[in-house]
Amino acid sequence: RLEALKKVLAAEGLFATERKKPLPFLPNKIGLICGRASAAEKDVKENARRRWPSVRFETREVAVQGAEAVIQVSAALRELDADPEVDVIIITRGGGSFEDLLPFSDEGLVRLAAACTKPIVSAIGHEQDTPLLDLVADLRASTPTDAAKRVVPDFQEEQTKIKNLRDRADRRINDMVVLEMTKIVNLIQRPVMKDPLVMVTSREEIIRGFTNRSWMSMNSRLLRAYDEVAHIAARVRTLSPQATLDRGYSVVQKKNGSIVTDPASLAAGEEIRLRLAKGVAIATASGQSLDKKSE
Repeated sequence: RLEALKKVLAAEGLFATERKKPLPFLPNKIGLICGRASAAEKDVKENARRRWPSVRFETREVAVQGAEAVIQVSAALRELDADPEVDVIIITRGGGSFEDLLPFSDEGLVRLAAACTKPIVSAIGHEQDTPLLDLVADLRASTPTDAAKRVVPDFQEEQTKIKNLRDRADRRINDMVVLEMTKIVNLIQRPVMKDPLVMVTSREEIIRGFTNRSWMSMNSRLLRAYDEVAHIAARVRTLSPQATLDRGYSVVQKKNGSIVTDPASLAAGEEIRLRLAKGVAIATASGQSLDKKSE
C-alpha cells in the first residue's frame, strides 16, 4: 500500500527536483516540529546555536508516533507555514520501528507539506529510514544534527569569507595605486620631460591629457574599490553580535560571566548582568519563569 501511494505521488510530480524550494542563507526564525523534550529537538537547537549563536526558533512539540501524530504534526505545520517570521521549517524525530515512522508517510501530511510556501527540511529517523515526507521535503537531512548544519550557516566561516573579501579589495586598491603611480613616474622620467622648453612648446597638451586621464582613471577605480569596501563593511556590521544588540536584544549573564539561556537556572535574588547595545545593566532575578503564553 505504501509503495502504491509512493508511485501515485511521484506520478503527480510531488517528489520532482524542480519543485524543491531553496533554503534561505540566514533564516530570521526557524520553525521546529519535534517530539516533546526529545533528543532530536536538543540536537537541532544545540548544533544550530553552536554555528550561529543568535539563531531563533519557533517550536511546536507534538506527538511523533501513534494515532495523534498526523493530526498534531499537520496542525503545527499549518501554523508555522502561516507565521510571517518563520523562513524555514524543520520536521524531526529520532529513529524508530517502521510502524513508529508511518505517520510521516501519511498521504494527507505529505500533500500538506508539498503545498507549503516555506521550505521544509525533513530529518526523520536514521539515514536508512525513508518515509514519504523525506521525498516531498525541499531538503532531506540524515539526522537532526545534519538538519541544523544545513539550515544555519557557520558564523566563523562567514567571518573568514568577509575578511578574505576585504583583503582582496585592499590588495586591488593597492595594486591600482601602484600601477597608476608607476605610469606617472615613467612619464616624468621620459627624456622629453627633462627639457622644460620642449615640454611646454610641443608636448604640453599631450602630457596634460595623459595625466588627467590617468588620474581620472585612478580616481574612478578607487571610488569603485572604496564602494566595495563599504559594502563589505556594512555586511560585517550586519553579521556582528553588536548589530543584534542594537535591534533591542540583550545577553543575560551570571556574575561569573556564563550566559543564561534558561530562566530556571536562576535562583531568586541572584544578581544578573544584562548586556545591552550601549552598556551593561545589573538586575536581580525574581525566581519566576514565564512561559510563552504569559510573555
